[in-house]
Amino acid sequence: MQTLDRRAGLIGLAFALAASVSPVAASERADRAAERVTPLLQPLLQQAQAQLGSAVFLRAFKLEGEMELWVQGNAGWRLLKTYPICAWSGQLGPKLAQGDRQTPEGIYSVGQRQLNPASSYHLSFNLGYPNAYDRHHRRTGDYLMVHGDCVSIGCYAMTHAGIEEIYTLVAAALAGGQRRVAVHLFPFRLEAAKLAEQSGHRWFEFWSELQPIYAAFQSKREPPAVEMVDGRYRLATQ
Repeated sequence: MQTLDRRAGLIGLAFALAASVSPVAASERADRAAERVTPLLQPLLQQAQAQLGSAVFLRAFKLEGEMELWVQGNAGWRLLKTYPICAWSGQLGPKLAQGDRQTPEGIYSVGQRQLNPASSYHLSFNLGYPNAYDRHHRRTGDYLMVHGDCVSIGCYAMTHAGIEEIYTLVAAALAGGQRRVAVHLFPFRLEAAKLAEQSGHRWFEFWSELQPIYAAFQSKREPPAVEMVDGRYRLATQ
């Protein structure tokens, strides 16, 4: 009976959190998704000593076809779940221009206004491309998303089941007080040796900017603060 009561309480919390985000971010579709996935997420959150509404952090890896969702619990940041990326489009490397069908790479963040529970692709959130870095390099494009439906023309497409969990956790974190959810988009896992193998690649220099950001999280298990200096990504100085 206690388990059922706890599950009902978590589902109710999911609805309350979704409703508190903003009128744009709440919908019957998002509510139904939260109802489905909250019981599935409950044991994972418990293992991470976290709860629905805890801060989250996303990392995506094109080559491996994976998106990680990390959650901040009582014992620090823990990997909650790794989701398969159904589809991304283009080649390894960043998006450059509207219509190039290229999926972005770089450092992005998601706020409440970027949630779209009425997406044509089930549920989605906007990555915020072009960010300040992209604009500095005169890159163009818009409506680059993480969404469901397993089809991509520049977005990170997930399964419906995957996006329901990711969307619910992101929306709950934003409603729970996290101002923005960091999303780090990498071509592959940027281990130093693996990056060195790409020394002749067109985007080696760009990936070398991202590598310290990847490595900082790998070593400290804390999403690093990132800034742009002279048109380059850089770990923020404390």
